[in-house]
Amino acid sequence: MSVEVTGPMGERYDEVLTPQALELIGRLHREFNGRRLELLDRRRARVEEIVAGSSLGFLPETKAVREDPDWRVAEPAPGLVDRRVEITGPTDRKMTINALNSGAKVWLADHEDANTPLWENVVGGQLNLLDAITRKIDFSSEAGKAYELKPDEELATIVVRPRGWHLPEKHILVDGERTSGSLVDFALYLATSGQLQLDRGQGPYFYLPKMESHLEARLWNDVFVAAQEFLGIPRGTIRATVLIETFPAAFEMEEILYELREHSAGLNAGRWDFMFSVIKTYRTRGTDFQLPDRNSVTMTVPFMRAYTELLVRTCHKRGAHAIGGMAAFIPSKDPAVNEQAFAKVEADKKREAGDGFDGSWVAHPGMVDTCKTVFDEVLGSSPNQLDKLREDVNVTAEQLLDVASTPGEVTEAGLRNNVSVAIQYLAAWLEGTGAVGIFNLMEDAATAEISRSQIWQWRHNNVVLDTGETVSADLVTRIADEEIAKLDGGPAHYAAARETFLEVANADDYIDFLTIPAYERMP
Repeated sequence: MSVEVTGPMGERYDEVLTPQALELIGRLHREFNGRRLELLDRRRARVEEIVAGSSLGFLPETKAVREDPDWRVAEPAPGLVDRRVEITGPTDRKMTINALNSGAKVWLADHEDANTPLWENVVGGQLNLLDAITRKIDFSSEAGKAYELKPDEELATIVVRPRGWHLPEKHILVDGERTSGSLVDFALYLATSGQLQLDRGQGPYFYLPKMESHLEARLWNDVFVAAQEFLGIPRGTIRATVLIETFPAAFEMEEILYELREHSAGLNAGRWDFMFSVIKTYRTRGTDFQLPDRNSVTMTVPFMRAYTELLVRTCHKRGAHAIGGMAAFIPSKDPAVNEQAFAKVEADKKREAGDGFDGSWVAHPGMVDTCKTVFDEVLGSSPNQLDKLREDVNVTAEQLLDVASTPGEVTEAGLRNNVSVAIQYLAAWLEGTGAVGIFNLMEDAATAEISRSQIWQWRHNNVVLDTGETVSADLVTRIADEEIAKLDGGPAHYAAARETFLEVANADDYIDFLTIPAYERMP
């Protein structure tokens, strides 16, 4: 059998879809895809246990790892010592240049939540990264504005985020089977640009999304070892930062670092997906795990504070970077909106810097300086806060599970916002755009997942809104049509997005990820 590319071959695609890259995909698929599928089954089994009444907690079988005082992760790699500002965004040509030029220390080059797996994005994004690394990239807008890279020493370090373990790649088949989007994104970047990054004095660095257990981290570590051996790259060259963005992973932070310790570059507080995972994991357990309107859940509520403080404590205990979450606010043309947005970003970053985070995320180049100024004030000439051990932190499982104390209510305005955001985002996603400015916030797949998951949960809990109406499938459908009528393009433009949204929001059984049915609607 063979490795088969079923997607169309565009201009220069052969520079990414090389024989070596395809052979690596084939090897990784044959060796690891079975384990990947078993771990996805394990996720579903754990949710079924929680539905039946069990709960998450720190694992007794890994207690020795948590209590062993001696192990530490690898020393920070070149380009990842100072991470005070990181910018996220997709790998389209303009964003690639703007992100690298932004003044941020790191660019999360996103093939996941801020991207869509349109075939031309999967391959085109890798070409853009290759061109950036070899300094062959430029871009001209329709208005004639030219974009080019600053000198190398002023550019952000590239850290690539592949798709999560759950997402397939239907345009590359191995022995007739769909491949893993994770393995495809990883292998294409490593085979195309890994050695080039080493030659530049850095390395192939990754952000790993959506993991739910240390066993999934172990799988990634085994993939790294196999890939480095295949390509003749020294073991430990790859470095990975793990996004702690699922509720189960919050109880296994230390174990995840341990599994990846020779390749670890730290942990990140992926706040938006974390909220989505809280809803998803405990969606059937009534109002004790029901969140109020999305925009009213701040990082200062008790369970979110417990999560972020535990992350800093865990990372610094093991010599790993702790990176804060994304500020979704983006600059606006409205001065009043802008003033409020910058104030919220500044407050958010001050909280993170004060808590001991070594850096944080922004979603727009215009927010880089605000984040940098805050961390400069705290870090001074130090590149990080790894010496801030936060030994005062002692988070319990009960504190992480204390969702019920989150203040706020469920309102019609909140429901309408969720419906509109999810539909507008899906419309853009299906057309190939994964990061979209909506209502002065940068929305990606994570925030769209929160929106549709809240609606599903509210509907199944028969939640009564502030207007007195009960959230039902009929109400959700009616509001969807009313919100679409307000948007440019109207029902015809949003038909596929509406259908996809209602499929996941009004389903009797919860669909794990909205991007899975959406992907089947994508060419």
